[in-house]
Amino acid sequence: MSAPLDTEKLYAARLFAVRARPYLASALFALHVVESPEVPTMAVDRYWRCYVSPAFVARMPLADLAAVWVHEVSHLLRDHHGRGDRYVKAHELTGPGVRLRLNIAADCEINDDVYGDGLPCPAGAVHPADLRLPEAGLMEDYLPMFRLGPFTDGYAWLDCGSGADGGDRPWDRGPDGAHGLTEQERDAVRFRVAEAINGQPGRASRGWRRWAEEAFHPPQPWQELLGAAVRAATASAGAGDDYTYGRPARRAAALPRVVLPALRRNPPRVCVVIDTSGSVSDEELGMALLEVAAIGRAVGGSRELLGVVSCDAAAGVALPICRGEGIPLIGGGGTDLREGFASALRTRPDVIVVLTDGWTPWPGSPPPCRTVVGLFRRPTDEDHDHRVAVPPDWARVVRIG
Repeated sequence: MSAPLDTEKLYAARLFAVRARPYLASALFALHVVESPEVPTMAVDRYWRCYVSPAFVARMPLADLAAVWVHEVSHLLRDHHGRGDRYVKAHELTGPGVRLRLNIAADCEINDDVYGDGLPCPAGAVHPADLRLPEAGLMEDYLPMFRLGPFTDGYAWLDCGSGADGGDRPWDRGPDGAHGLTEQERDAVRFRVAEAINGQPGRASRGWRRWAEEAFHPPQPWQELLGAAVRAATASAGAGDDYTYGRPARRAAALPRVVLPALRRNPPRVCVVIDTSGSVSDEELGMALLEVAAIGRAVGGSRELLGVVSCDAAAGVALPICRGEGIPLIGGGGTDLREGFASALRTRPDVIVVLTDGWTPWPGSPPPCRTVVGLFRRPTDEDHDHRVAVPPDWARVVRIG
């Protein structure tokens, strides 16, 4: 017969975790502990129950046990079970190894910045570097990058429960079991944690700050945002800026003997500047071409109304186009968008659309037309403090990807 659960040690470890990560206190105390010898270590379900092996608690040092508390509650706060379910459905994944892959990828997302600053890294914790993966990624980023094999054989024991990957476990009490949190209660816990992080962001790691920013403000589809920004810029450009006698003015009735011209809106001229430097990937250039094609359709497909400049350290000639196919994107070196703006302005556009990763010098003064910047996302944007990486205030910026 196994020894009973040492609840005094377990709860002392939770207090240790709260002192090390005070912004997670609401979540740590929201977990309901369930003693379960079936669990290899500690595991959670999506209803915020924490299943604990008495043997695991007995052999773990107090500080390491505190780190495991933080690790398990991180799965729930980051909705790894819901995200895992969505990923499996979207990619039609089947087979016994799927949930283990999800658990490993979720652990990589957590473990690359959850330890340190008072919390030791428990033995056997999987890190992205162990699988030859980059740091600072999300579970969805890591999943396509690895398969079960030699690098993952040492993690076959890994099981953080259904709260980590969405797959039911034999020990789960399910939705009708005692002490589970409702969906509203789970959202309330996440909200309190996000508020605690945003209130004192200096305490939290980069991964937690990113989570808190997006927890209740999920990013909107960038295609819609970019399209709306371009439409807003083109709608205001050239509105009622010329006169025509092709139709009478509405006020002509007040002067029956005088023929008054009506205002005519000329279609806006748009020039797209595409960053073709070496730091922009082929995939991102592909997205840029799709956006050029969409902009071309928006301005009516006229060659005179849409031009494209490919730009790295030097800018090419602005090419008039009517569709996205066959645009020569020449470059691959460094970036200097000042050259791209200069080339674009020679076409006298009403709107300039720039598609770039942002690592470039920008013009010192705003151009005499509206500017929309589509900024390719970079996972390490916040690690850099170069001023050239920040688009100027006079541009409407939409993050792409």
